[in-house]
Amino acid sequence: MTEASPRAMNEDSIRYEGWAVTSAASVGVMVSFAPIVPYTFSLFLDPLHAAFGWKRQALGGAFALAAMTVAMISPLIGLLLDRFPPRRILLPSILIFAAALASLSGLGHGIIRYYLTFFVLGLVANGTAQFAYTRTVLTWFERHRGFALALILTGSGVGSIFIPPLTEWMIESHGWRSAYLMLGAIALLGIPLTALIVRNRPDSVSVGRDHSTISGATVAEALRSPAFWILAAIILLGAFSENGLVTNLAAILTGHGITPYIAALALSVRGGAGILGRLGTGLLIDRFSPQRIQTFILLLSAAGMVVLAYANSSATALIGAAMLGTGLGSEADVAPYLLAQYFGHRHFSMLYGLTWTAYAIGGATGPLTMGHLYDSAGSYKPQFVVYMAGVALAATSLSLLLRRKKMPHSAEFDELSTTASPIES
Repeated sequence: MTEASPRAMNEDSIRYEGWAVTSAASVGVMVSFAPIVPYTFSLFLDPLHAAFGWKRQALGGAFALAAMTVAMISPLIGLLLDRFPPRRILLPSILIFAAALASLSGLGHGIIRYYLTFFVLGLVANGTAQFAYTRTVLTWFERHRGFALALILTGSGVGSIFIPPLTEWMIESHGWRSAYLMLGAIALLGIPLTALIVRNRPDSVSVGRDHSTISGATVAEALRSPAFWILAAIILLGAFSENGLVTNLAAILTGHGITPYIAALALSVRGGAGILGRLGTGLLIDRFSPQRIQTFILLLSAAGMVVLAYANSSATALIGAAMLGTGLGSEADVAPYLLAQYFGHRHFSMLYGLTWTAYAIGGATGPLTMGHLYDSAGSYKPQFVVYMAGVALAATSLSLLLRRKKMPHSAEFDELSTTASPIES
C-alpha cells in the first residue's frame, strides 16, 4: 500500500481550502440555471397560456431552443474553462443569466421575444451551473473527489426544494411577471461567494501552461474510445426522460387531479430526494463500482416514472417524485467522475462539454416530445410517462456495457465489459 500524498491527507481536514471552494460552488449551483429553469418552467405553462394563448408545444419549443443552444455552446465553454480562471467565465454568465430571467417579466403577445430570451439563457446556462464549477473543484481533490462533486450537485437539489414553491407562491400572490423578476434576483445571489472564493488550486494547471505536460487523453483519443460514446448515450437518454418529465411534471399531476400546491411540492420533494441521492452516490463512487451504482439509480428513476404515470393522490405523487429524485440526476455525479478517471485532466472541460452537448440534445427533445404528445392527445396520458420510463431503462441497459478503469496516463480507454468491475487500486 502506498503512502497517502500530502495533498490527499489535506483533503481529510475540514480546514482544507478545497472544501471552502466546494461550498461556494454549491451555493452558486443552488441559484444557477440547473434548479431555476427546468424546475420552474412547468409552473409558468398555464399562466402564459392564459395570458397569451400559446400552446404547450410552442412553449416547450423555447425550452428546447435553450437546450440546443447549451448543446452547441458547451464545448466552447469547456475550452475556455480549460484555459482561463473560472471567475472570468462564471461572473459574466451569472449577470447575463439574471438579467435575461428578469426580462421575461416584460413579455408581450409576440412569442419571438420569449424564444430569444431562452436562447440567451442557453448561451450562458453552463457558465452558471455545475459544469463551470466542476473543473475547479477537480483541481482540489483526489481522494474525496466523488463526494466533492456530489456536494456541488447538492446545491442544485437545495435550490430545487425552495425555488419551485416560492415561485408558485409568487405567481399566485403577485402574478407571473413578478415571479420572473424574483427569479432574476435569486440568480444574482451566486455572485458574492463565487467572486471571493471560487478559484483553481494554485499548484494545478496554470493559464497558458502547455497541456501536453498534463496527464490525460487528447480529445481525439477520447473520441476514439467506445467508453466516451457510451457515457454520452447514457447522458442523452437520461436527459431526454428527466427533462421531458420534470418540465411537464406540474401540469401532468394537475391533469391527474392533484392540486397545484402538491404539484409544486412534488417538484420540491424530487429536489430534496436528489440531495440524498447525490450525496449517497458521491460517497459510494469513492469506494465502489460507479457502473453498478449508475445502473441502480437509473432503474430507480424508471420505477419512479411508472409511479408518477398513475399518480392519482398526493401520496403517490410525492412517492413517485421522491423515487425519481433519488435516481435520475444522480448519474450527473458519475459522469464527470468517470470522465476524469478515464481521460484525465488535460482536456477534461472540453470533453465534459461534449457530454453536455449530448445532455442538451436529450434535454431539448424530451420536453418537445411531451409537448407534442399533449397537443395531439389533449391531455397527459399515463402511457406518455411510461414511454419516458422506457427511455430511462434503455440508458440502464447501456450502463451495463460501461466498465470503469483507472488509467490516468494511458490512451487505451476502450475496455468494455458486460459486467461491473470494482475500482482498481
